[in-house]
Formats: sequence, structure tokens, C-alpha cells
Amino acid sequence: MVQGSDKQIAIISGATGGLGRAFAFACAEEGMPLFLTGRSEEKLAALRAELAQKFPGLPTDARACDLTDAAARAALFAYIRGKEYRVARLCNVAGADIQKAFEKYTQEKLVFQCRVNFEAAVSLAKFVLDNRAEELEIVTIASISGVYPMPYFALYSASKRALTQFFFALREEWRGRGVRITTIEPGGIYTRPDVVRNIEGQGLWGKISAKSPEYVAKKSLAAVRRNKRLLRPGFWNKFIAAVPRILPLSVRMRFIARRWSKIEKDAF
Repeated sequence: MVQGSDKQIAIISGATGGLGRAFAFACAEEGMPLFLTGRSEEKLAALRAELAQKFPGLPTDARACDLTDAAARAALFAYIRGKEYRVARLCNVAGADIQKAFEKYTQEKLVFQCRVNFEAAVSLAKFVLDNRAEELEIVTIASISGVYPMPYFALYSASKRALTQFFFALREEWRGRGVRITTIEPGGIYTRPDVVRNIEGQGLWGKISAKSPEYVAKKSLAAVRRNKRLLRPGFWNKFIAAVPRILPLSVRMRFIARRWSKIEKDAF
């Protein structure tokens, strides 16, 4: 990847969340100029101040954006083009891990989750491909939850599966043209307090699957540098994605339903 110019940037969506923040610091450690986006101006300003203290002189720009809103995305894209930035890396991190029975969703909530988890990532990918540097890396955070249909986590699971399918296909379309595309399917990540409680509530199963944000971010960047198609961080996540396939799908879904019907969260 070509580095060293403040006109070449790494865009990080969901930058003010736990995983987005980890990606920001991991990219900064490489000396890569950053462009951060999230929903909160205040949180973005605080993150920029933290980065400036640890990495003085590193070019860092930011703009708040509701990625579920097409007009807000268009304004974000116009701002980036106006600065004449060329995108050398996109870290698609923004997402909403809403978990509850589908009957408890409102129409507004289901549209929000689909847009932030899938539409926003695809829209960002289109923009960066049209405004890329000579070489471009795209890292997208999907989820191990997208490997199987997940009752009581159905919309999240489906939207994350859609990300994997889309970016696998996009990778093939751009093969040999200086674009590396890697999809990440992590298990639990120790971020917000409610997420930590959720992981701990799953007992040993949750704890051995979960990783720190820093671990996931650094493994993800290493994977895209090697141009890997897919990364499932941690041995246990590789295991649970492969071994249970020997069981009938109906058995797998009943097992998932029993476990996940006991947990509900919506922090968005």
C-alpha cells in the first residue's frame, strides 16, 4: 500500500465504537492518515484528540454521518471528494447488533438495522472504489453469527451473511486490479458494557469465542495485507463455523433458538 501522503486516507466507519476505535489506533500505528466517521460529533472530536496526543503530526479528519440516511452519506462523500482525498483503505465497522424476536421489531427498527449493517457498507464500498488510491484495501466486519440462520437473532444474522456474500463476489470482480478485499467473521468482541454482559452470560461458550477489539483489528489488517478472502479470528470460531455442519440444519437452529431466546438487547 502506498503511504505517506495526507491525501491518501483510511476511512473507518463506526469509528467511535469499541472496535472502530481499535481500527483507528491500529491504522495510526502504521502511520496511515485517518478519516473517521460515526454518528456523534462529540465522540469523534474526543477520539481525534486522543489520537493526536498519541500520534502527533498524524493527519486525521472526521465527519459525523448517519450512514442509514442516503442524503447524509451523499454529504459525507461530497466532503471527502472536496478535500481531494484518495482512499487507500476502508474499514467497514459500523453495525447494529440488535437481538430480539422479530415480532418485537418496529418497521423503523428493522429498516435501520438493514441499512446500517448492509446498505451502508455497500454504499461505502462503491464510493471508495470510485475514489481509490493506486492500491486499495477493504476490510468488512461481518460476523460468525452469519454462518447459520439464527432464531432470535435473525435479522442481524441475515444482514451479516449478506455482507459476506457481497464482498466475496466483489473480491472476484476486482481480482488483479490492485484492490484487496477481506471479510471478517468474528465472534463476540469485548466492547460496550451490555456486550460484555452478553458474552459473560453465555458462559464458557461465549468466553472462548470472544476476543478483544485490538486483537480483531490487528488480525484483520494483517489478513487484508495478505489478501485473504475470509478471516475468522480465533480457533474456536473456526471450529464452530465448520464442525456443526455435520448436524442437520433443523437441529442446529433448535439449539440456537434455545440459547438465544433467553437474551435480548437493543442499544440503538
